[in-house]
Amino acid sequence: MSKNDNQQEKPDAQEASSRIFTIPNFISFVRLCLVPVFLVLLFSGHNLMATFLFALAAGTDWVDGQIARRTNSVSKLGQLLDPAVDRILMIAGVAGLFFVGRLPLWIIAVVLVRDLLLLVGGAVLIKRYRIRVPVVYVGKVATTLLFVGFAGLLLNWPLIAGLGVVDVSWLPGFSGETYSWGIWFVYVGIVLALVTTVHYAASAVAQVRAAVRTSESAPAEQR
Repeated sequence: MSKNDNQQEKPDAQEASSRIFTIPNFISFVRLCLVPVFLVLLFSGHNLMATFLFALAAGTDWVDGQIARRTNSVSKLGQLLDPAVDRILMIAGVAGLFFVGRLPLWIIAVVLVRDLLLLVGGAVLIKRYRIRVPVVYVGKVATTLLFVGFAGLLLNWPLIAGLGVVDVSWLPGFSGETYSWGIWFVYVGIVLALVTTVHYAASAVAQVRAAVRTSESAPAEQR
């Protein structure tokens, strides 16, 4: 898909322009620049400031989507840049949390593999087939829940007691140890994200098959 889960639903109802210097694109670029600053703050132990920057970078995705729609400034660059920045921010968030010991490896693997598949798969679909998979609302909710959960883990406060139903460290929140409230948002977000990934994959396959059939049925001079 070319516009990520956090994007406004159906933004491509407007004709995308070839403009580069737009306010939404500028916001996306600023969000990209915040990523290394966020990582430096996190690794330096400044949890509050790192959480603030992460929340700011994640929240402004909604802002640039609103501006793009309301000012008729949807651009082709923005349709590529905005989801790419979201994926980079998501990857930076989970990688940072892993290195500071607040996320188990399996959650990192699920989030990173999914995001890389969406990023690479979306680019291939656009370049080879000129296909964009429409965003679904559940996908937007999934990304929002993940961002909220990661922000809670970054802040690392307040800590709450686990359910105590298992005695394994790789299921934080289900063990008896105290953990950040954000882990529950992460769990729900992962479930919804996997559901939407299956939907996106099925939609992409259907569109590719339709494009191939159209190409094969077209007259030779139009191929």
